[in-house]
Amino acid sequence: MKATELVVLSTFRSVTNAQIAQGILDEMQIESSIRSDHAGGMYPALDSADLLVKADDAERAREALEHRHRR
Repeated sequence: MKATELVVLSTFRSVTNAQIAQGILDEMQIESSIRSDHAGGMYPALDSADLLVKADDAERAREALEHRHRR
């Protein structure tokens, strides 16, 4: 089985913002994951989140988010 390389598409200031972007990618049928660590809620100020996509999907995902942002 070949391992899939994931890349950080963007880093958001909050998990909520990352989830909104993930929803846009879902509409385009681009798989993504959110990576966040705020110490189990103990440090909410550390609420940044990375949106990860497969390296092969990165360009299409970037275009999808840019297109949505321009609307």
